[in-house]
Amino acid sequence: MDRSKIQFDFMVNRTEQGHYDDEIRAMGGKIYPMPAIRPGNYNRYFKALDSFFSQNREYRVVHSHINENSGFVLRAAKRAGIPCRIAHSHLSDLGIDLKLPFRLYARYSMKGHPTHYFACSKKAGQWLFGNKVEEQHGITVLNNAVHVPDFEFNEQVRNEVRDEIGAGGRTVIGHVGRFNKQKNHTFLIDIFQEIHRKNPDTLLLLVGEGQLKAEIEAKVSKLGLSGNVKFLGVRSDITRLLQGIDLFLFPSLFEGLPVVLVEAQAAGLNCIVSDTITTETDVTGRLHFVSLKDSAEQWANVVCGMSHEHADTSELLRSNGYDADSMADWLTSYYFGQMKMNT
Repeated sequence: MDRSKIQFDFMVNRTEQGHYDDEIRAMGGKIYPMPAIRPGNYNRYFKALDSFFSQNREYRVVHSHINENSGFVLRAAKRAGIPCRIAHSHLSDLGIDLKLPFRLYARYSMKGHPTHYFACSKKAGQWLFGNKVEEQHGITVLNNAVHVPDFEFNEQVRNEVRDEIGAGGRTVIGHVGRFNKQKNHTFLIDIFQEIHRKNPDTLLLLVGEGQLKAEIEAKVSKLGLSGNVKFLGVRSDITRLLQGIDLFLFPSLFEGLPVVLVEAQAAGLNCIVSDTITTETDVTGRLHFVSLKDSAEQWANVVCGMSHEHADTSELLRSNGYDADSMADWLTSYYFGQMKMNT
């Protein structure tokens, strides 16, 4: 986007340093830490929101990406008279845990506060907003686009990456995602154990951090797979890493439309993914869906039977609306169109 015309500031719900904070500030953005959103802390959080928006009335657009909790933010923005308030859905399920009643309450509390409804997929939009909102207001699907040229296959880069990770002649299977319940790392390791039994010349790359990382590291060690599983942490060079990978494995319990699968497709990889992920994600024909009801061995059979070829998918991504340059132009026009309507 043209930052002489649009400036993004960020409201976050953590006090610790974020991975993109330095980049945001270098681009002129401000970061506003807010109290955590959790049961027992709602009153403090709501007061902080009201105080913020009452003191910062210069914002014309609030674009909220915190799923069911977006209603809380947009309610405060509405009270402050901010004209364009976008709720953006990035998930298609919540899963069942002790927080579920509070999250359902948050979803119910959204009613009447957004002026516009965005989602990363039709499934994500219908889950968060429901059919009634779709009928009355419409839900805009904003594709999780990528900068397509960054993913163009390069043999030299591939060789460099494989040297760096010590791949040798092994088949490299990749996964990118936070170590949390949603990403289903425990089952992913079960799958890889079966893959490794069938083909010992395999290497698994796990990119990301999260609260369950230590637990997964312990499981890998217990299974005797430490020499064949690499934990790479958070990386800023995903485009490079994907060049060195042969296959992408993604058995998530639920997703909206994961951008990393768009990136993996942009790199031309075959991706073996859970059938809980919407088929809208398959924009290149490179996604292969497997049921989470199937065994780890059945998943391994699919992986082991898959081609390692990197296909050129650039035109498919562009024609299906997953080019970031085009999407940035569209969103810029959308923001300015809403501001003109409300002046």
